Amino acid sequence: MTSSSRASAESASAAVLQLLEDGSPVSSLAHAFAKRGHELYLVGGPVRDAWLGRAHRDLDFSTDALPEVTQEVIAPFVANVWLQGVRWGTVGAEVAGTHVEITTFRIEKYQPASRHPEVSFESDVVTDLSRRDFTVNAMAIKLPGNEMVDPFGGLADLKSGLLKTPLDPKLSFTDDPLRMLRAFRFASQLGFRIDQSAVDAISELKDHLVTVSAERIRDELSGLLLGQAPMTALALAERSGLTALFLPELSALKLQQDPIHRHKDVFSHTLAVLERTDSKDLTLRLAALLHDIGKPRTRKIDPEGVTFHHHEVVGASMAKARLQALRYPNEIVADVSELIRLHHRFHTYSQGWSDSAVRRYVRDAGPLLGKLNALVRADCTTRNASKANRLAARMDQLEARVASLAEREELERIRPDLDGRQVMAYLGVPPGPTVGEALEWLLEVRLEEGLLEAGEAFTRLDEWARARRLEPAGEELPRVEKKKT
Repeated sequence: MTSSSRASAESASAAVLQLLEDGSPVSSLAHAFAKRGHELYLVGGPVRDAWLGRAHRDLDFSTDALPEVTQEVIAPFVANVWLQGVRWGTVGAEVAGTHVEITTFRIEKYQPASRHPEVSFESDVVTDLSRRDFTVNAMAIKLPGNEMVDPFGGLADLKSGLLKTPLDPKLSFTDDPLRMLRAFRFASQLGFRIDQSAVDAISELKDHLVTVSAERIRDELSGLLLGQAPMTALALAERSGLTALFLPELSALKLQQDPIHRHKDVFSHTLAVLERTDSKDLTLRLAALLHDIGKPRTRKIDPEGVTFHHHEVVGASMAKARLQALRYPNEIVADVSELIRLHHRFHTYSQGWSDSAVRRYVRDAGPLLGKLNALVRADCTTRNASKANRLAARMDQLEARVASLAEREELERIRPDLDGRQVMAYLGVPPGPTVGEALEWLLEVRLEEGLLEAGEAFTRLDEWARARRLEPAGEELPRVEKKKT
């Protein structure tokens, strides 16, 4: 551990200890449990993260008290109580502004045909810790007194960066098959290695993942993608065969090379693009992960080489279907699909874009423009420094042109220079197809020529109307701008 990370760990540990020190609300809570003859332990993620120097907003506790007793004990100390998980032994509450969950010692197991756990309460903390996912999450601090409880060597594994299960990994992964994917999520987030026995068990038991809900898989996948090392974690997950059960498009990227017309390794390229994007932006990371999934379906090999024509269009459709199957929110599905559909357009920039082409690029990207440009930059994984510099320079130039046009035009909201009300008044027509056609034509003029001078829009509309043998009424109404809310 470096001096900076050690200091960070000590700071985080100090913050947790301050929360637990005598006189604090949590300490008072612990004394209340002890007064009733019950044990209370800080467990799991908060203990792990305190040693790692990572922030952990919520606190998890375990106790031998049954849920109804827990509710009685905490009543004088809490502002709010949540009982959604009480059937599984968990009582949620707010203590001194911190969200806490207090769970009765338990073990839980998912039956192969069920997506809900069977929970049985236990009487000791070691049994409770033994059925947790990994040793680094199977540590506890006994309260009051702040006594460390580490029956499975979690602290040693934490220091060596190793993910191991407290008991036989086959037992752990059978108890909850989602733990197989969680292993890769923690590997990505923490930069840890996964114990080989656990990897072997995942390869053997991977089919058990089909019993897990799409929502739970989605949440673990998202956590993996937002980690510090998604490339290594996903590559290992794919080799284990696990990703084939919820993301088969990933393995499909391992295209067999043509002996004559070779192309870049799409699978490795995809993982490299993923890791080059912002680790805090889930939409961008999903787009990076899925941006080339249309290539296997569109690959063509002819005497001139390998092509993937329209892979971005096919890929956008495939990404939409996959994200919907994983129950991602509609907004994320739409944004990721659109980023994939548009990500290849920039490759024609080297052929020369007019201002009109730049406006159309901005219009089509809309609020996704920043993410789209970031995806395009990340998509350049070539080891050829000269080529990489040329691509970066082109994107710099494009962004400069967008900024320049934005100073002169309202690029952030490209629209016709006249609105529907003005078109109807000038043409003397009621709402209908003619108004829509006129507005569509005016939008094309706006994209091709930029903002028109005052009065020029009516002149152009007049020309359009007369070319269609329409006699305009000629009333020129001023545009009424909508108030910003």
